[in-house]
Amino acid sequence: MSKVICGMAMSVDGFVAGVKESEQNPFGENVSAELLHNWMFSEPEKHKAEVAELNSVAGAYIMGWNMFAPPELDDDREWKGWWGDDPPFHAPVFVLTHRNRNSIKMQGGTTFNFVTDGIESALEQARHAAGDKPVAIAGGANTVNQYLAAGLIDELWLHIVPATIGKGQRLFENVGDLRMEPIEWGGTKLVTHIKYKVKTQ
Repeated sequence: MSKVICGMAMSVDGFVAGVKESEQNPFGENVSAELLHNWMFSEPEKHKAEVAELNSVAGAYIMGWNMFAPPELDDDREWKGWWGDDPPFHAPVFVLTHRNRNSIKMQGGTTFNFVTDGIESALEQARHAAGDKPVAIAGGANTVNQYLAAGLIDELWLHIVPATIGKGQRLFENVGDLRMEPIEWGGTKLVTHIKYKVKTQ
């Protein structure tokens, strides 16, 4: 069975996005993409292994609707994600939503598929698509928390930036009792990388 992994950049107080996410502010009004991801661009050579690993090992992805599109998106509007014509996934992506939408095939091997019947169904479809490769839970916080609460994530790869956000979308909300064993760690002054094996109680 495919291993389920998740890589997330977050603040030291546990937030992966702010408040009032929108098309104008994808990470929320109080958070910029640079705050959580500056380490990728300021020190690319030091972190290229962490940036590349998730994309190189994953055979399929799962994400929540708000990671794919702004929450206020009109159902009649054509939208193909935040990433342009060639998204970085290069694999099937399963988007959790309550909206019935046709699959969208993009350049580079990415296809967005929309799942309306829950996290277990999305994982079953993603595992089938991934074959022997891992399935990656891409975000956002609500989606990751649902999979953590259900005991369905095997490894959690955290990229922790030395900043606080204070309010917004927080990891580990309502996930129950988890025990995590650190299996790899490292970093620089801009970010700490910790890879955990997740153990449910």
